[in-house]
Amino acid sequence: MSDYILNLLPVNEAEKTEFESIAPQAVHVYAGRNSVTDEQLAAATVMFGSPKPEDLAKMPRLNWFQTMWAGSDEYVGVMPEGAMLTSSSGTNARSVAEHMLASLLSLCRRLPAYRDLQREHRWADEGKMRTLLDANVLVLGAGHVGAAFAQMCKGLGAHTVGLKRKLGPVEGFDEVTSMDKLEELLPWADVVALTLPQSPSTLKLMNRERLERMKDDAMLLSAGRGSVLDQEALAELMKGGKLWGAALDVTDPEPLPESSPLWDIPNLLLTPHVAGGMRLDYTRTACVKLAQDNLRRYLAGEALENRVL
Repeated sequence: MSDYILNLLPVNEAEKTEFESIAPQAVHVYAGRNSVTDEQLAAATVMFGSPKPEDLAKMPRLNWFQTMWAGSDEYVGVMPEGAMLTSSSGTNARSVAEHMLASLLSLCRRLPAYRDLQREHRWADEGKMRTLLDANVLVLGAGHVGAAFAQMCKGLGAHTVGLKRKLGPVEGFDEVTSMDKLEELLPWADVVALTLPQSPSTLKLMNRERLERMKDDAMLLSAGRGSVLDQEALAELMKGGKLWGAALDVTDPEPLPESSPLWDIPNLLLTPHVAGGMRLDYTRTACVKLAQDNLRRYLAGEALENRVL
């Protein structure tokens, strides 16, 4: 029986033609997250995109689903039995890494403070600035995003160390070592970047004790999952003068409640989880290409890239 491919990706006409040329015997249906019907879900054997997690319960024929995001934790517990799950990990690495670098340089040059002065119509010098030249950058999570960010920092003269569970050389890092070295390396780092996924082992990994081990003038970036960071401890420590600055693109929960103390810390830069996603056409194109490449593998009976389940 031919596959029924339900495609929720943001594809253009040329990309639709390519999908159909890869699987000419399949039925190809294109829909949106909020416009997909129960009939389409029930018929699908292959799906690409970002459906609502509850929609997966309506897909008894599903053989394989590839999410358009790097993270897949919202789908792991609701996949139909026996269905394969793959992610789009790596496709938004450049987007997130560029956002992290922009945030870091903004902190180094005190741009948030100068923006505040601009709004107040005040011409004032905020004093000392920072550079990445000869800085020590510690990245927790040496995956696609962490490696891309480290490579950008190296290009500006920084020394980069990545922490990960499985050791081995990773492009972009001067050194990759185990997560067991975290406590030892925190006092060494001028920049600590969190690019870890959400998991039981990463929950509040960056807690008060570890934040206190950082240099008083270090900078903290968080762009993986908000659950990795103890936000209350960070707010209290920064209000007490700890850290040069911090930039968070992810929080827990999201949206960040209006009552959160994070909003009012002058040297803390907040963005609403916008580092990745499909905001760059480069990312969208990479996501579509990965789905097409994996479709070829699926039809040939080969191992799929970014297999989660």
